[in-house]
Amino acid sequence: MNDRRDFLKKSIFLAAGLVAANSTTVFASSGGLPSGIVYTKENPGKWAKKVGSHAPEVKVEGKKVTLTTKHPMSEKHYIVRHTLVSADGTVLGSKTFYPSDKEAVSTYELPPGHGSKLYATSFCNLHDFWVTEFMAK
Repeated sequence: MNDRRDFLKKSIFLAAGLVAANSTTVFASSGGLPSGIVYTKENPGKWAKKVGSHAPEVKVEGKKVTLTTKHPMSEKHYIVRHTLVSADGTVLGSKTFYPSDKEAVSTYELPPGHGSKLYATSFCNLHDFWVTEFMAK
């Protein structure tokens, strides 16, 4: 279990760091995120048929952000974790899921000074790390 958590932490920081770095040469084709490592709705790579059940959906209501990954949850295939990350790489919230959870939904309260550009992440145990960029006031 620690190996998976270490991997997730490193993935989150990698994605957040790459977003902050915004390299235009290496990652331009994937919108600033490394293709084949981080997947998005716009750049699903080899998982093009998995977008609807893996890219996190975001709902913003005032200072409340709800992340939903419409993915079945089973012992063999499930969403492991959601995170909410600011543009500077600060993790604003996270939630770990288990195969026994009925759905992958998490809610966060935005802190003051969070910035308007944010990233929602969803990690599937079989279909990798997904990111949705969004704006919140």
